[in-house]
Amino acid sequence: MEPEEGTFLPKVDINVARWDQSTYIGRAKYYFSTTNPFNLFIPSSDLEKAKILLDKYKLGKPLTGVTIDDIYKAKEQVDSAFHPDTGEKMILIGRMSAQVPMNMLITGCMMTFYRSTSAVIFWQWINQSFNAIVNYTNRSGTSPIPNEQLGKSYIMATGGAVFTALSLNKVLHNAPSIIGRLVPFIAVAAANCINIPLMRIKELKEGVPVYDENNQLVGKSKIAACKGITAVVFSRVVMCAPGMVLTPIIVNWLDKRGLFKRYPKVNLPIQLGVCGICLAFATPMCCALFPQKSAISVINIEPELQVHCFNFF
Repeated sequence: MEPEEGTFLPKVDINVARWDQSTYIGRAKYYFSTTNPFNLFIPSSDLEKAKILLDKYKLGKPLTGVTIDDIYKAKEQVDSAFHPDTGEKMILIGRMSAQVPMNMLITGCMMTFYRSTSAVIFWQWINQSFNAIVNYTNRSGTSPIPNEQLGKSYIMATGGAVFTALSLNKVLHNAPSIIGRLVPFIAVAAANCINIPLMRIKELKEGVPVYDENNQLVGKSKIAACKGITAVVFSRVVMCAPGMVLTPIIVNWLDKRGLFKRYPKVNLPIQLGVCGICLAFATPMCCALFPQKSAISVINIEPELQVHCFNFF
């Protein structure tokens, strides 16, 4: 039942996710909402209306014909398009909702044209360029990553991915085709292992804030930073795995049965389709593997901080 005109809605904290982020299911629901590709098709006018509605709700103004569900829907739309710190509208391909379609296209092409040296270089470069755009678009508004660091990370991740892919292609030249089809996954995994630590090198050098059970700041821990960044690298690699491992297995099976010899034009569409299906589930489910706020045992951090029990961000 909708409220009457001018009704004051119940106050809820819309600065936090709608679902319980201490559980995997709650985090998965949040990321399914955040990475929903259909958010890309929301007109700018509707996004502006959602932002205005959300601002009115935050100010406690009476609203006409609006329910709490409408408020949460507006929040999902605003979160999908506007930067959480600056409030600026993010570029389209840098948004989280662009992750699935963009990665579907890039990954599908990487695995389709994996034999050609020029294609390997081109698509690994495109992949790391896209990652750089995402990193820049979603950079912190309060502690932004310097452009110099973004550039260094981009160059080294691209170089690492291209070197890994070309080296493995040369070494595995006579290996079974299924092995060759897995080279793009190994190259992307290697690039993630380079890119993410470089992007967060400041945290590794200075540590991340840690808090005790009363949410009081204790200090900064490099060990906690290392643990957190390792978890991010792991989740990113696992996120790539379903599409970049399952797709080659399916495609190799179809290739052995002569499908692509009879219908060569279906090769790329099939790879894109399988990748898209895998990514639609793997992206939100792997983002949800670890909570943004995690606990760490006292005995596993620096001695000077071990006198406290805490959580770290």
